[in-house]
Amino acid sequence: MTRFSYRLPLLFTLGLLTIPGVAMASDGGPQLDLTANWVGYTCIALFIIAYAFVMSEEYTNLRKSKPVLLAAGIIWAIIGWTYAANGMPHAAEIAVRHNILEYAELFLFLLVAMTYINAMDERQVFEALRVKLVSAGFSFRKLFWITGALSFFISPIADNLTTSLLMCAVVMAIGKDNVKFISIACINIVVAANAGGAFSPFGDITTLMVWQKGIVHFWSFFNLFIPSAVNWLVPALIMSFTVPNIKPTADKENLQMKRGAVIVMVLFLLTICTAVSFHNFLHLPPMMGMMTGLAYLKFFGYYLKKTHQTKGEQFRRRRGEQDEEVGDVLAFDVFKKVARAEWDTLFFFYGVILCVGGLGFIGYLSMVSELLYTGWGATNANVMVGVLSAIVDNIPVMFAVLAMGPEMSQGQWLLATLTAGVGGSMLSIGSAAGVALMGQARGIYTFGGHLKWTPVIALGYAASIWVHFLVNGRMF
Repeated sequence: MTRFSYRLPLLFTLGLLTIPGVAMASDGGPQLDLTANWVGYTCIALFIIAYAFVMSEEYTNLRKSKPVLLAAGIIWAIIGWTYAANGMPHAAEIAVRHNILEYAELFLFLLVAMTYINAMDERQVFEALRVKLVSAGFSFRKLFWITGALSFFISPIADNLTTSLLMCAVVMAIGKDNVKFISIACINIVVAANAGGAFSPFGDITTLMVWQKGIVHFWSFFNLFIPSAVNWLVPALIMSFTVPNIKPTADKENLQMKRGAVIVMVLFLLTICTAVSFHNFLHLPPMMGMMTGLAYLKFFGYYLKKTHQTKGEQFRRRRGEQDEEVGDVLAFDVFKKVARAEWDTLFFFYGVILCVGGLGFIGYLSMVSELLYTGWGATNANVMVGVLSAIVDNIPVMFAVLAMGPEMSQGQWLLATLTAGVGGSMLSIGSAAGVALMGQARGIYTFGGHLKWTPVIALGYAASIWVHFLVNGRMF
């Protein structure tokens, strides 16, 4: 025998270990099972490393989109190369196009929502609200409840991130050097904003993804109002006893919204109604309604731009303002509002969806679905979804659940939506609101300070699940 013939059995054995098995995809076509292969292990490692950088963004100052964008590209490159090597060059292409389509719908929806939020910010809607609260002369305890309630009711319309930043600015302006008050108020704001976002299709990315998938109807989300309120009120009531009931000196400021601010708010509500109508009555993607609503803002922006000198001057004189910086000096430009969108967040969503989609195409999501939803049962699995969202993030967790597509009742899907939305409140790094406030109130609202109240927040988490079963039992 030659030296090569001795190696032949060894090479054949190694080949069996490295060539992936072939399974059948959901559409009946061939799909490789890469879960027990170096391809799967490598992609899992890439995702874990990328997400480790995401979680350490506060310390590295590396934007969270960068590692997941790189990981997504490498994961799909490995998958594409493997499929091409096994004679299926178009299978990975079809799969990745499906993930990109899902992202495109989410991207366009969020881009319009962010543009409206930025337009309202430029028209000083949020700043005017902040000034009114700062100038009102409320006590710390009353302000604790007011900022919490506003966070709970504004986040379903805007989003939990914007709402949290606004309310944090209020408590920092009033609290000043009172570190204890600012810290406890920030925790309350994060919990309230996340809870408020859980009962509205527009309040959180997870609810938006579930609604756009058509799994839960628009009005069905509002069945989560009472469980969401309990999720916030239970820890808020306990925390309120530690808030000093003293009245700080109020800063007197005079600031009003810019010309057209009210109309921008009305147009935003009209855009939401358009998106809901497109989805419910025309059976079209909600993002088409949002893009149509963007046209409302663009036409109104054209009016503001053409009249900013004549109408703006009349507007300032009517309010008796002498300082031209307060008035409508610069022409309204809608594309500047688009440019101010949270692009890092939007690219982060792309990276996460493509990473999780790649792991799902490899076969890992089917394994996890079998373990959780078949082995543990839907309720236990959905409770764990909330715990995982506090450690990782609710976006990849919810996208993974949607990609698994377990057979569940409406009540269980609402439970998954609730837990994914409010579970992140248990840790400061578990939600975008918490991470943002750690940056805004750096050194005051911290991971350790939030962690001290985790048992109380977890009590609210458990109470909200119990109330959901109590009030929405007919849906299970």
